[in-house]
Amino acid sequence: MKAWGPVVGGVTLTVRVSPRGGRNAVEGLVADAEGKPQLAVRIAAAPVDGEANDAVEATLARWLGVKPSDVEVTAGETTRSKIVTIDGDPVALIRKLQTLTAKVAA
Repeated sequence: MKAWGPVVGGVTLTVRVSPRGGRNAVEGLVADAEGKPQLAVRIAAAPVDGEANDAVEATLARWLGVKPSDVEVTAGETTRSKIVTIDGDPVALIRKLQTLTAKVAA
């Protein structure tokens, strides 16, 4: 199950956000109502004035070990399901995503 794909200059992730989740953490892969994979991200911030989106970007940057400026919510700014674009080497980012999601699932 993959919630990501390569794009020119990086990767895109499909993310399911749980705002007001008590902490900021990536919780692994989940399926949406249609069975499509999403990366579950729990955020302590409330979904007010873009705070949750900022927290999603910061949490994913920290989790992947990339600069926060390389991570951007590019779709779904006002919904729980979001598309996040991460700039960088697509091959290296996909390897990192595979490794990290395997650790979260274990």
